[in-house]
Amino acid sequence: MDVSLTALLAAKPEPVLLIDPVADTVLYANTAAYALFWEAAEVLEQASVRSLYKGYEAKLYVVTEEALHNGVSYTAELEPFNAVPFHDYEHQFVRLDTSEGMRILITIWDLEEQKHRRIDHEADNYHRQGLEEWRRAERFFREIERENQLILAAAGEGIFGVNADGVTTFVNPAAQKMLGWAAEDLVGMNMHDMVHYKHPDGSHYHASDCPIYGAFRNGTVNTVEDECFWRKDGTPLRVEYTSTPIEDNGARVGAVIVFRDISQRKENEAKLREAMAENARLRERLEMENAYLQEEILSQANHYDIIGSTGPIRKLLKQIDLVAPTEANVLITGESGTGKELVARAIHQASRRSDRPLIRVNCAAIPRELFESEFFGHAKGAFTGALRDRIGRFELADGGTIFLDEVGEIPLDLQSKLLRVLQDRRFERLGEEATREVDVRVIAATNRDLEREVAKGEFREDLYFRLNVFPIECVPLRERKDDIPVLADHFLKIACARLNISLPMLTRANIADLMAYGWPGNARELQNLVERAAILARNGRMQFALGDRPSLPERTMPNLQPDTGLDDILTRDEFIRLERENIRRALKAAQGRVAGKGGAAELLGLRPTTLYSRIKALGI
Repeated sequence: MDVSLTALLAAKPEPVLLIDPVADTVLYANTAAYALFWEAAEVLEQASVRSLYKGYEAKLYVVTEEALHNGVSYTAELEPFNAVPFHDYEHQFVRLDTSEGMRILITIWDLEEQKHRRIDHEADNYHRQGLEEWRRAERFFREIERENQLILAAAGEGIFGVNADGVTTFVNPAAQKMLGWAAEDLVGMNMHDMVHYKHPDGSHYHASDCPIYGAFRNGTVNTVEDECFWRKDGTPLRVEYTSTPIEDNGARVGAVIVFRDISQRKENEAKLREAMAENARLRERLEMENAYLQEEILSQANHYDIIGSTGPIRKLLKQIDLVAPTEANVLITGESGTGKELVARAIHQASRRSDRPLIRVNCAAIPRELFESEFFGHAKGAFTGALRDRIGRFELADGGTIFLDEVGEIPLDLQSKLLRVLQDRRFERLGEEATREVDVRVIAATNRDLEREVAKGEFREDLYFRLNVFPIECVPLRERKDDIPVLADHFLKIACARLNISLPMLTRANIADLMAYGWPGNARELQNLVERAAILARNGRMQFALGDRPSLPERTMPNLQPDTGLDDILTRDEFIRLERENIRRALKAAQGRVAGKGGAAELLGLRPTTLYSRIKALGI
């Protein structure tokens, strides 16, 4: 090898190898290479190149081939055998074409030493820049510290720090305000002994149990949701806090504690729990009262609150019993005031849908332009004034019963929309394309003759047939006049209880007047008349302003006075005695038989079960 080249390679500070790539032999190594590979000169030279890179033979081959092909190659993935551990090395492979053949010159750089030289160079630069640069750095770090102090001062939560001995190192203004301690009182003092020395019940709080100390002792972030710190004046402060360990180069040197005052929140939670408990008590009480009232109503009702015992009423009750358990549509006809809505409620109450609502719709009161919106609902923006979505009556009655009062008042061109719901149980809200399904039972009522309306073309025949699955007629009061006394007594008791007035007496003369009247307004007119008479009663006497009566034959009250005698005014007790005497005479006439042909029930126009109940109630 050329002497000048040998001298040049020997002078290089980096380890250098000259190798024969074909023979896999080291031809020359400088002193730095001897030190790197820990081999003597006579051993290293003529050594196998692969033996110097055990475990990296494949990479050595690739880099060598790259250098032979390109002239030069670099890699940081080779590690010399026996080299200093935990150091990274970069290799340069350069192809040399000599008279003796191709050779490879390998130069090796220790990257760790390069890093150190770069750091030393940067330090030299700082020194050269002089004292001004150090002052600039000092101002920079001072500004950072000032900003950190501003952040701590602006924080709404209390923040303080402790070192590894539990001694307070800093306290922000929020913590000072909440605890009542100044920073100079706490800094340098044992934090636990100052603010965390006992439990809320007053018992001693051992420092070994303190989660704050546990943060830097165990290296864990501890969060406590409800505990007490103690103010300077000795009063407790309910807080939730988080204690986070502070580490420096892997060593735990303290903890930072962030806490907030939860006293007001806990007071509000206690008030809320108390309010909810009170609400639960009130709800339970209302439910019990409601159940009691429902029981009272049911116990006092006379078969769905339908009062009377005449033939038409008995027929009506039988029809209700027949149709109520079914899902059939019902059409109730009759004059105004005959109790069509009462019949509808009775059917609903006795059906399987009784636990769902009965929705009443007065068809006569709905403006034509609002018919679809009222029945089926509308979407927001469907028309002017539709400011929000609105649920319709059919959707409201889903699972229950809808009562279409005065169904004959629905305009002819709108009846088809109602028919579709009855047929398909489907509809769309006004202004909405989505089809909705409902499960409703339909009960309709009218005071019109719908058959005549169909014949005149003013009511759809298919809609009439859909509604008239089970017809029920409410007969006018004038055709069941024997129910007037008991109805009048019923209405009188209701009116007096509602108006909080004393109960006046119904005299035989009053009953005679009521039964002689034609009652064009039916039971509703009777109820209103009785209520007005009760308000105007003087000294327990009522007068009925019946106006011009229709020419009806007067019916005289039968003389049913008991042996003790009665005057024209009947008190409640006298009325009961009169009823008891009447039943006794009927039983005597029927030779003691209640049911059957010629029995007392038939003579009185009552059902046998009703008469049995009255006999038991009156103690006969």
